[in-house]
Amino acid sequence: MNPEQLRNIIEAALFAAADPLNADRLQALFDEEQQPSRDTLHQVLLQLQQDYAGRGIELKEVASGFRFQARQEVSPWVSRMWEEKPQRYSRATLETLALIAYRQPITRAEIEDIRGVTVSSNIVKTLQERDWIRVVGHRDVPGRPAMFATTRHFLDYFNLKSLDELPPLAELMDIDKINEELDLRDPSAGQPMGDAAGDREAVGDMDVSHDPSAGQPMGDAAGDRAATEEMDASAESVAEEVDTEAAAAATADDAGAAGYDPAFEPTES
Repeated sequence: MNPEQLRNIIEAALFAAADPLNADRLQALFDEEQQPSRDTLHQVLLQLQQDYAGRGIELKEVASGFRFQARQEVSPWVSRMWEEKPQRYSRATLETLALIAYRQPITRAEIEDIRGVTVSSNIVKTLQERDWIRVVGHRDVPGRPAMFATTRHFLDYFNLKSLDELPPLAELMDIDKINEELDLRDPSAGQPMGDAAGDREAVGDMDVSHDPSAGQPMGDAAGDRAATEEMDASAESVAEEVDTEAAAAATADDAGAAGYDPAFEPTES
């Protein structure tokens, strides 16, 4: 197979896919005798990224693989194709998600200790239903409480390749200041386009408008996703309530008592 034909097949597959495609899925498109090596696929993907540089769409690598998506800067125009009401998330929901993202694996009781208030079962249920968090084990203490961590879908949703790409807490701003300074009409960089209107929810007092176009993949997957800014803002809100360094140390100590492996990367959905 000549390089141009290979490039066209990969490009078409990425455009048609509803979800990100990794090397295994791309290789599976070909018969064994025509199957490109991973190095060859890598070169094709790099070439496609260069080809789409400076255009309205981009080839983006996230946790689950590669996908085409609309660029963030064109969102104000592309978003006009969707007529949706603002998505609503409570401050408690966002703070809980931020704590799980930054302190995983973490139990519900540990979240409550840091936040100083009870974590509603509905909050945990909401985050699990959106496939943003999952149970990854149980703490070796009386009652064996479940430990929560984020999923690969969480990384894909927030346009992240790994947890290492989470912004440092020190760089985050107060949530109220973000609401004042940012236009949250395009919060979901890197998320799927399509039938986003069918999946939204109102839980609490925070309006976060959902734009299914900003940085969205070109497949048919639904774009019901919250902003990366939401998570960033909530993390800072948590940081204002507690000494984050102390919280991290406490969680690390607990994880050690439970036999937790620091090399664990809890992103598989």
